[in-house]
Amino acid sequence: MSETDASTANGETMQFQAEVSQLLKLMIHSLYSNQEIFLRELVSNASDALDKLRFEALGNDALTADDLRIVVAVDKDAGTVTVSDNGIGMTHDEVVANIGTIAKSGTRQFLESLTGDQKTDSKLIGQFGVGFYSSFVVADRVELVTRKAGVEDDLATRWSSAADGSYTIGNAEKATRGTDVILHIKDDCKEFLDDWRLKSIIKKYSDHITFPIMMAAPPAPAAEDDATDEAAASENDAPELEQVNDAKALWTRPKSEVSEEEYQDFYKQVFHDFENPLRWTHNKVEGKYEYTSLLYIPARAPFDLYDANQQRHGIKLFVQRVFIMDDAEKLMPRYLRFVRGLVDSNDLPLNVSREILQNNRVIESIRSASVKRVLGELEKMAEKEPEQYRQFWEQFGACLKEAPGEDFAHREQVAKLYRFDTTHTGKQGEWTGLDDYIARMKPGQDKIYYITADSFAAAKHSPHMEVFTEKGIEVLLMHDRVDEWMMSYLGEYEGKSFVSIAKGDLDLSGIEGDAASEADSEEKARKAEEVGPTIERIGKVLEDKVSEVRASTRLTSSPACVVMGEHDMALHMQQ
Repeated sequence: MSETDASTANGETMQFQAEVSQLLKLMIHSLYSNQEIFLRELVSNASDALDKLRFEALGNDALTADDLRIVVAVDKDAGTVTVSDNGIGMTHDEVVANIGTIAKSGTRQFLESLTGDQKTDSKLIGQFGVGFYSSFVVADRVELVTRKAGVEDDLATRWSSAADGSYTIGNAEKATRGTDVILHIKDDCKEFLDDWRLKSIIKKYSDHITFPIMMAAPPAPAAEDDATDEAAASENDAPELEQVNDAKALWTRPKSEVSEEEYQDFYKQVFHDFENPLRWTHNKVEGKYEYTSLLYIPARAPFDLYDANQQRHGIKLFVQRVFIMDDAEKLMPRYLRFVRGLVDSNDLPLNVSREILQNNRVIESIRSASVKRVLGELEKMAEKEPEQYRQFWEQFGACLKEAPGEDFAHREQVAKLYRFDTTHTGKQGEWTGLDDYIARMKPGQDKIYYITADSFAAAKHSPHMEVFTEKGIEVLLMHDRVDEWMMSYLGEYEGKSFVSIAKGDLDLSGIEGDAASEADSEEKARKAEEVGPTIERIGKVLEDKVSEVRASTRLTSSPACVVMGEHDMALHMQQ
């Protein structure tokens, strides 16, 4: 089905980037048990190429975007499967950049995160998004022939590799724009030379792709009186094609008509994940602005979620079902960057750019509503499916902790979702929410006490804990690196102020609230007077290192502790 010239020169042989060679070896091993996804990945790439052409054609009259399609062809005699599209295509330099190298800052980090466990690594590879290379799971040699849209002559680029650490690239001829990927199927993967097998994979993974996916139609039964020469002549004609997929954008269908499996398959296909999402929300909004949103909460954090140089957002923007851009960061705040999904607007112009999205009323309205929907889904999960929410918090909790400094309007709503270790259980991983903490507060207690440290053990065994342990006052044990920053913005919750037990002055008298506590205060004042000379001498010795030395009510067994100023950074962060 390829429209390429097979008689091109061999071209230049080049070496893969080292990370690519390593990835190829890992992928061939890790994805062996899930071979069929190669077709899902190639069809997805072809769909992206068609989307890009359609978008480019909006602002370039020299480009046409008619009859966009994907063709999957099988040649049993040659042992090949070819996936073709008539999309944007690539230049020689783009092929080298996109196929020979992986231009991702987190590549080395990704490789280091691989475990050697086939099941775990296959999920990580899916997150990394190297779909083209999955071809080598079923093929011992892969060719790619591509012609950039807008190139007037037939000049194209041919790329070929046997996954042996090198590839060959050179000029070719191609009558039309677009890309052909030709897979020379391995001997032990011949099942993928069966048309029915490929059609079933397309229906399973790619039925929602908005462009028609074409394959050869089954031959019509020959009439008994057909002439032999006519039958022979027909064999030389191109086979008639039929559309395999439904080609209707899933998000345009009513929710009642979309099955759970369809939502899950759509997510895995479009967002290159191997696991089902935890939850999703599908909404069609009609009113001042009209748009449809389909938002997913993944089950696993991508390896680069907390990479400051990466931090891609996961929302795709469509306008009137025309794909506009990936990673539309204005549609979701940074602390919800793990959310995957799409928004299809009827009110934005088709030539919308990232600059136009700045301070755009339509975008601001969509963003505000989308944040509410995602937080609402998380609240429902936390309330009704605590085990599922636990899985979510393990993966994405640190992301949500970025919210107080970024989103004042939703600060308290997000805080309701927080989970912390606590002295109430004393065990790491047995978390509590802020509502539960407040419900357990002692009579007279009007503050939420916490401590930040660089580990659970350091927090639990801090000398600052002594008086709280003695009095049975619960303390939240915070040991994520983001916690200190978060608490600098999170001043209160449900009218209760947060107080660090390692900073500033502590006044627990209101909690004690009885005659005995007054007697205790008098006793403490007497003891402070007794140790006054000692404190004075210590202050002189440490006068260049501390602002003040004083008697403390924090300690019950330790002789001394360091207390930071109320607005100072925690000691473990300064180190």
